[in-house]
Amino acid sequence: MQVEINNNNNNNNCSNNNLERKFEIIVGEGTCGIAAGSKEVLLAIESILPKGVADIHTVGCKGICHQEVVIEIKESDGRHFIYGKLNKKNVESVIKYHLGEGDQASDLLIYSSLDPEHQRGNYLRRQTRIALRNVGELDPTSIEEYMNRGGYKAIKKILEQKMSTDDVVNEVKEAGLKGRGGGGFPTATKWLFAKNETSDKKYLVCNGDEGDPGAFMDRSLLEGDPHSVLEGMLIAAYAIGATDGYAYIRAEYPLAVKNFAKAIVDAKKRKFLGKNILGSNFSFELKIKQGAGAFVCGEETALIASIEGQRGMPRIRPPFPAIKGAFGKPTVVNNVETLANLPWIIVNGGNAYSKYGTNNARGTKVFALAGAIARGGLVEVPMGMTIREVIYEIGGGSKTGRPIKAAQLGGPSGGCVPESLFDTTIEYDTINATGAIMGSGGMIVMDDTTCMVDLARYFLDFTQVESCGKCTFCRIGSLRMKELLNKICEGKGTMDDLSKLEKLANQVKLSSLCGLGQTAPNPVLTTLKYFKEEYIEHINEKKCRAKVCKKLIAHSIIKEKCIACDMCRKVCPVSAINGTQREKGSYSIDNKVCVNCGLCLDTCRIKAIQVE
Repeated sequence: MQVEINNNNNNNNCSNNNLERKFEIIVGEGTCGIAAGSKEVLLAIESILPKGVADIHTVGCKGICHQEVVIEIKESDGRHFIYGKLNKKNVESVIKYHLGEGDQASDLLIYSSLDPEHQRGNYLRRQTRIALRNVGELDPTSIEEYMNRGGYKAIKKILEQKMSTDDVVNEVKEAGLKGRGGGGFPTATKWLFAKNETSDKKYLVCNGDEGDPGAFMDRSLLEGDPHSVLEGMLIAAYAIGATDGYAYIRAEYPLAVKNFAKAIVDAKKRKFLGKNILGSNFSFELKIKQGAGAFVCGEETALIASIEGQRGMPRIRPPFPAIKGAFGKPTVVNNVETLANLPWIIVNGGNAYSKYGTNNARGTKVFALAGAIARGGLVEVPMGMTIREVIYEIGGGSKTGRPIKAAQLGGPSGGCVPESLFDTTIEYDTINATGAIMGSGGMIVMDDTTCMVDLARYFLDFTQVESCGKCTFCRIGSLRMKELLNKICEGKGTMDDLSKLEKLANQVKLSSLCGLGQTAPNPVLTTLKYFKEEYIEHINEKKCRAKVCKKLIAHSIIKEKCIACDMCRKVCPVSAINGTQREKGSYSIDNKVCVNCGLCLDTCRIKAIQVE
């Protein structure tokens, strides 16, 4: 039965008797929480609470990024509350309610065990968290908390039961786990290639080089649950016979590097890492390699080159890294999310994991929701859920109230899926059929204020700048594509340019050396496929329907609305606005001078600026 939250202070069960017992307060301190002010909130909580009344803990990001700063409060009687959008001022009312003073801040409430059907709770309720099972639930710097939640049971099971390497591989094969880094290659198959190689040394590498704009899946896992990734590396290393490993983590992720480094130290102290782990014959040494931020190092052969101390550039395959990888030795590179799933699979069994998802795509997938989405953040859902369910039922639909137009899946290497195809199920084959890719899990939502031509230009600009330059088609082809897109966005393009763009995109896709070069044209090809009319409007009508492309729009002042407050003139960086303050009807914009920066539009509080 649904229980209403009673905000009547006379019936408030959180009486002053709470002062006689402890309750638990959990503060989210992932990168997103810290950026939103979690440390100030934490200090405010500590200053409000009487000494000894509550236990205060910090955890990684719970994924509710649109509500940061987020805190949880767990009462001793089992009641459980989650609050969001907290700051050092409004957190006082939340804490005082739980001390028995005042009404509950219902506008800040995300979830309540008294009202589990609370609308905001949809964000969490529709998820199935396996890879993210511990993120936001434990202190990522505490190995004890990880072990209390079943951590390191998987590697103990393997070593104590003397499971063979074949047993471990077969368990992962039964699970149907595919690589979560983008390609979707079966994990067990990749392992078998390296396992069957004879070598004096093998390497296991964690690929934490997450470079997609709008993606933060790996960061949140490395920050919020580093031990699960480390234990996953142990399992993978045992399966292939690796004795050495590298966690390749972007240097732009300082908290992830810090927490993972501590996990290594603590794991060694507990004999989960190093020589003769837990008294067995299995030994595994692990180092962190910080990446310098090159997008191409997300490609495994470029990542391996970087580990070796060389410039991160892809290598021709075959030989594949599982045969000849780091320092010429058999090497398996697994993504962060892939590794985080492994301990759960070993403890619960591959069959249990395979029950999630579909026949073609087993298990769950983590997505980073970003863009024009009401409830942005980190979500984990079973394979087979539709894009529409993720965006509308979990993500809450449009943040702006404007119609959602498309979603970019797979980052710069992915493609745009139009709203008409949102009933596509989340599986590798079905997503690929749209022209996009699953990728590592970026899902950027766009409303009708997004120009699809400009979007394609943005992503192509990113991949062109990030190209390592090794192969001609990627290095020069992407540059020529960007030049054509710039020309179209400026209203100087021709229909012949459009034909050249599509032809060149297909040539780059077919002829580039590595997967990143081969997928770089995807944003162009998918926008041409689903939104070609916008390209044609840019060329033939010199029009940008989203009013984004600066060379195709003009700002003007609606004289009847203007109150001559002078704010627009003050913010104009090029002095394109003329008028006399307080003289209504006197203000105008000189479009020969105006650079269409939009500052006047953003500043005018009465909406007297229009874009045509």
